[in-house]
Amino acid sequence: MSTMRSAGQISLRNLRAIPRLPSAFFPALLMPIFTMIAFSGTFYAVTKIPGFPTDRSINWYMPIGVLFGSSFSGIGIGFTTIRDIETGFYDRLRMSPAPRNALIIGPLFTAWMRTVILNLIVVPIGVALGVRFEGGILAVLSLLAASLGMSTLSLGWGLGLAYRFRDMRAAAIMQLSIFIGLYLTSAQMPLEFIDGWLHHVATYNPITYILYLARQGLVLDGTSHDMSWSNTWPGLLAIVVLSGLALAFARRGLDKLDK
Repeated sequence: MSTMRSAGQISLRNLRAIPRLPSAFFPALLMPIFTMIAFSGTFYAVTKIPGFPTDRSINWYMPIGVLFGSSFSGIGIGFTTIRDIETGFYDRLRMSPAPRNALIIGPLFTAWMRTVILNLIVVPIGVALGVRFEGGILAVLSLLAASLGMSTLSLGWGLGLAYRFRDMRAAAIMQLSIFIGLYLTSAQMPLEFIDGWLHHVATYNPITYILYLARQGLVLDGTSHDMSWSNTWPGLLAIVVLSGLALAFARRGLDKLDK
C-alpha cells in the first residue's frame, strides 16, 4: 500500500505539471491528429492499389498516429524527469521514504492516464473525419490496448535514458528511437507490399505486431488484417516482452542513479 500510495501522489504531481509544462504533453496530443490528417490526405491514393486492405486511407493511418501519440505520452514524462533531475527536485524524491518502485510506477500511471485522454480526444476526431471501426467496440479496445502498450514501453525507455544521461541529451535519443522503431514497420504500407531490406526489418520488428493489434477492426479485408486471435496474441506478447525489458531498463538506471 505504501508503494501504491506514493505512486499515486507522484502520478498526481505529474498530471498537475501539464499546465505548467504543456510542451511535455501537447505534442503527444497533436501528433496523432497531424499524422492522421497529413498521411491520409497525402497518401489517399494508396487505397486504389489492387489488394490494399481498406478503401479508406484514414483507417490505415489513424492507428500509427495514435501509437505515435501514445509513445510521446511516455517519453514526455522522460522529459519531465530530466527537468526534475536538472533542478534537483528528483534528489528530494530519492531521499524521501517513498519506495523506489513508486518512482517508476507513479510515472507509469501518468503515462496511462495521458494515453486514455489522448484516445478520448483523437478517436472522436477520427470518426468525424471518416474513420470506421468495422470491428465495433472490440476494435476500439484493441486500439486502446496497443496504445497503452506503446506508452508503457516508451515510458520505461524514456526513464531509463533520463536516469543515465541526466540532461536533455537523452531527449533527442528518446524521440529518434521512437520514430525509427515505429516507421520500420508496416506503418506506411501493408507488409506484403513492402520489399527489400525494409520488408525483412518490418517482419522481425515486434512493434509491427503491436501495430497489427491497433489496426485490427479498422482494416478488414478477409485476410491477415481481420480481427482474430492470430492478430491479437503476437501484439500482446510484444507489449509484455518489450514493456518488461523497458521497465527493467528504467529500474536499473534508477539503481545506478542512487549510487
